[in-house]
Amino acid sequence: MGTNTKIAKSAGIISLGTVISRILGFVRDVVIARFFGTAIYAQAFVVSFRIPNLLRDLVAEGATNAAVVPVLSEYQTRHTDKDFWHLVNSIFKVISIILTFVTILGILLSPFIVRIIAPGFIKEPEKLKITIMLTKILFPFIFFMGLVAFTTGVLNTRKHFALPSFGQGIINISMVAGTVFFFRLLERPIYGLAFGVLLGGLIQSFLQSILLIKEGMRLEFNSLNIPFEARRMGILLIPRLIGSCIYQLNVFIDTMLASLSSIVGEGGVAALYYSNRLIQFPLAIFGISLAQAALPTMSAQAASNNIDELRKTLSFSLRQIFLVMLPSSVGLMVLGRPIIQILFERGEFNAYSTSIT
Repeated sequence: MGTNTKIAKSAGIISLGTVISRILGFVRDVVIARFFGTAIYAQAFVVSFRIPNLLRDLVAEGATNAAVVPVLSEYQTRHTDKDFWHLVNSIFKVISIILTFVTILGILLSPFIVRIIAPGFIKEPEKLKITIMLTKILFPFIFFMGLVAFTTGVLNTRKHFALPSFGQGIINISMVAGTVFFFRLLERPIYGLAFGVLLGGLIQSFLQSILLIKEGMRLEFNSLNIPFEARRMGILLIPRLIGSCIYQLNVFIDTMLASLSSIVGEGGVAALYYSNRLIQFPLAIFGISLAQAALPTMSAQAASNNIDELRKTLSFSLRQIFLVMLPSSVGLMVLGRPIIQILFERGEFNAYSTSIT
């Protein structure tokens, strides 16, 4: 089987998993829109969920493609399986400690963080209180998703794409279940949605860790050392952090402005969330899926100094992305409003919610 064929097959697996996850994600968003619309609970959840998601995008998911896969692919090419799994175990311990520290710090600083990212909520004490509590509940999500990102990188390096791709749907199912189950049981049912987020992250991280253990990883906590490859990952992550910070700064500014309901109108934060979900759909299915499938092959080609094959793989990947993303972008621009009406306009999500989304 040729390199391009293998990449296409892997991309197909990732795309299928991503499609299922995104469909479940739309079901999740439809449920959230149905029960909470663009009102206070939806706005509080979007802000609180965005904070750990920003950190996840910066230091977790970005690390998978920018640092974890390239370093591990090169190491795997030049060392034995035993050495490879010893390295994975060492990095796993280091990442777990860092994520624990970040999670605890985030919980403690939640009141301060919320006031910065959503200054418009300061004038609405009830909304501010709910957002801070939701942020404290959701911050452990960064711990689980950090582990998911690392284990995904390891699994992708070993050419295991199915579980990480299909596992993303677990969180969506858990969020829907949390919303529906707790809606009539809790005084503030939005907390049920937050509990669903945590449960989904826990399940996904557990399943991927179990698969790694079956593959050969051994969790040994008798000593802690920071291997050279972990430091290399940190260095490789710096350009990714710089690039992501520019994008995340835009997200922060959008959220800050949208929180000022006296200026932009009520529900702006939630409307941004729903519209962004639509935009991300084709990008995740085609662009990210193909990139994830091609990266391990490109990393191995780079490690072997096979520049000609690397160029061919890169050219093939870029052509496929362009052929799909251009018509997808045009379609969303033309059909945005009817798509929103079909997907979301029911229950608490009314015509006003559609217009601002």
